[in-house]
Order: sequence, then C-alpha cells, then structure tokens
Amino acid sequence: MRAGMCEAVKMDLYAVLGASPSYSVQQLRHRYQQLALQYHPDRLRGECSSEAETCVTKFLEVDAAWRILGDQEARRQYDLQRRAQELKQDWPVDSTVYLEDMTWDQGERVHTHCCRCGGGFSISEEEVEEETQRMEDEGEEEEEERVEGQNRGVVVCCDTCSLSVYVTWPLHRKTPT
Repeated sequence: MRAGMCEAVKMDLYAVLGASPSYSVQQLRHRYQQLALQYHPDRLRGECSSEAETCVTKFLEVDAAWRILGDQEARRQYDLQRRAQELKQDWPVDSTVYLEDMTWDQGERVHTHCCRCGGGFSISEEEVEEETQRMEDEGEEEEEERVEGQNRGVVVCCDTCSLSVYVTWPLHRKTPT
C-alpha cells in the first residue's frame, strides 16, 4: 500500500475533489484539472500570504487525492479501506430491535421495521444468514466463551433519515418460511 493511504482514509478524497465514488476516472480527472487550475500556486502571484497559503494547502490536498483516485489499484485499495472504516464507525444507535419483532416480507425475503421519521429499517434474510455464519466462524476460535442463547446483531440505518438501530437475533434461530 502507498504511503499516505492511512491519512487519506481519514480525509474523504472524493469530497476533496467535489466528486462522488460513482464517478468514472475521466470525471475524476476533469474535477482534478478544474481544481488544480483554480488552486495552482502559479496563479497566486501578488495574493496575500494567508490566502496563498490556503490555496497551496488546497492544491496539495487535490493533488494527493488525484494521485490515489487516479490510479486504479490505489483507488480500489482506498475504496476498500473507506468501506471498512464506514462499517467500523460508531453509528448513533437509536434503539435495539429484535429480529422477531420486525415485519417479515416473504416475497422480498426481508425483515422491516418502521422508523419514527416515516422511513424504515430493513435487513434481508441473506444478510442475517451471512452475519450469523460469520459470527459462528469467528466463534469457533472462542468456543469456550460461547454462551447458550447468545445473540448476534448488526447496525441497520434508516432508508430516509440518519437514525440507526441495532437489530439482534439469537445465534441459533429458525429461518422464516
């Protein structure tokens, strides 16, 4: 991994370029070129020192962002680290919701729960099974610590607002039919 990648994960490189993770390399290059021209030190002749310093700092951030996002492998690594960081983030959890208290939609194979904003929380049966399997795999190494009736869970964000809930279920549960 390149030096500076750890610092880059702390700063949203897409935001530095005023771009979205869905942008193509061409779109990112265009944003980089626009910002590089805007903040390039050569354009600052005669500017006051504090403004010039701000522009140089911005130019260096834009250049660093482009060096990572403009390189396919570095961008892939950055995106993976960014996603991992998002998953580790401590979300403000509004409440705990038990899977069995959620509404089961057989057709969609998804559990849903209404949010107080009018939106909703949803988790698919596939996500529940994957998380249960992952926790069981991790638990095999810590078998002696396992307790009968132990619960598993994940943080689920509302599809409309910024609230999230912790959805929990017993490790050994019956799959809905």
